[in-house]
Amino acid sequence: MTSENRILAIIVVGVLMGAIDSTVVLLALPAITQALHATLYTSIWIILVYLLVLAVATTQLGKLGDIFGRSNMFNLGFAVFTVGSAMCGFSGDVLVLVFSRAVQAVGGALVTSNSGAIVADTFPPERRGHAFGFTGFGYNVGALLGIVIGGVITTFVGWQYIFFINVPIGIVAVGLGVVYIKDKKKIQQKLDIPGMASFGASLVLLTFSMIDFATFGATPFNIALATVGAVLMVLFVLWERASEHPMLNFRIFKSRILKYSISASFFQSLGYMSVVFIVILYLQGIRGLDPFSASVLLIPGYVVGSLSAPYMGRLSDRFGARILATLGISLMCIAILVYLALTATTSYYIVVLATILTGIGGAMFWPANNSTVMAHAPREEYGSTSGFLRTASSVGMLGSFVIAITAASLAVSRSTAFGILLGTSRLIGGVSTSFLHGIDTAFIVSIAILIVAGILSFSRGREDRTKAHVHASIQGKI
Repeated sequence: MTSENRILAIIVVGVLMGAIDSTVVLLALPAITQALHATLYTSIWIILVYLLVLAVATTQLGKLGDIFGRSNMFNLGFAVFTVGSAMCGFSGDVLVLVFSRAVQAVGGALVTSNSGAIVADTFPPERRGHAFGFTGFGYNVGALLGIVIGGVITTFVGWQYIFFINVPIGIVAVGLGVVYIKDKKKIQQKLDIPGMASFGASLVLLTFSMIDFATFGATPFNIALATVGAVLMVLFVLWERASEHPMLNFRIFKSRILKYSISASFFQSLGYMSVVFIVILYLQGIRGLDPFSASVLLIPGYVVGSLSAPYMGRLSDRFGARILATLGISLMCIAILVYLALTATTSYYIVVLATILTGIGGAMFWPANNSTVMAHAPREEYGSTSGFLRTASSVGMLGSFVIAITAASLAVSRSTAFGILLGTSRLIGGVSTSFLHGIDTAFIVSIAILIVAGILSFSRGREDRTKAHVHASIQGKI
């Protein structure tokens, strides 16, 4: 195995572990809620705190990778993730578990924000799509394993072991990472403390206001949080434009391709992830399936996505991301149109068909789009650019959660909506009909958001991967 392939294999393991935890926790939430005697509003934070930390921390931690070494931050992330996983398994109280999940998320943010930069350091622009295709493979396989492992472990062993399983894998991965992943070149930069503080505070306030809105509806409290967060974001942009050593170099956004690619990632995540939440609400709330049975219906999409992602990544190396990524978003829109046909008695084969379409669409979009972003980022900004891409995606995921819960709350109470998502409640009678109308509205909103993502994806323009890195380096120095 070549050194490049060894590095890619370690990165894929990191992506796989993060993906496992994204699905395995959702399946285990009913058991965790019952075992720890927690309320629904508290239990949902076991998921949300992970997304919140990823949204807030990835850009800053990617910048730390630029300064202190991407391999150092990546390996540190693996170690923190492993420690956080052990803390989660030993948690005997729901608040301790939420805190432990935050620790785990810091490790996940270190891994994800620097993994894209390491791929960009290791592979030339004309081969990065193929590499990102394998990270897409790792994500889909991890999500698939999370469904299978989560159901089996939670049922027959105990929910604690969905976290303990990460510990031996993490220890081995840290050892391999220290041995094989090395920084080719250190970038001499300074920390931008005011920029990091203002950006972090802004994202905390904005994302927390979104979560509070999903939980309680519009209140003076979450409106105030959003307002202060928006003001801090404006101050952050003004500071960064004047700073000699900015946390996020806005000059990279002079590249039309990079700017439109990151924007497409945000809207794709905002539109697509809400569909996943809504489908789970449908399967568990209206069809009465338990979390494991509902997730099994999503397996075909993950299988198809994992098998096709490396191939799609190779195609993006040959033809660029514009057409491939836009077609991927188009397939997602078609899948949502299929979901619009769902009724209280629709065959489950319809759900499976839609998951396959989204699996292919995701395999076409993510490797192509991610490789394009890194191909057009300056080498000295790989970490912060990779982190910002992940931040945009994470904020979009939180927005998707808001869309799903808000749509559900049009027909049922928010507590019932949370119960459905956790698999502890289901709907009957006329409420189901009203709930179906609500999720149809949410599907239409998701299609509209994905159309915006598709327009941005197509509008990025044509690209030449063999020249992209040279142009990016020049733009970063202008």
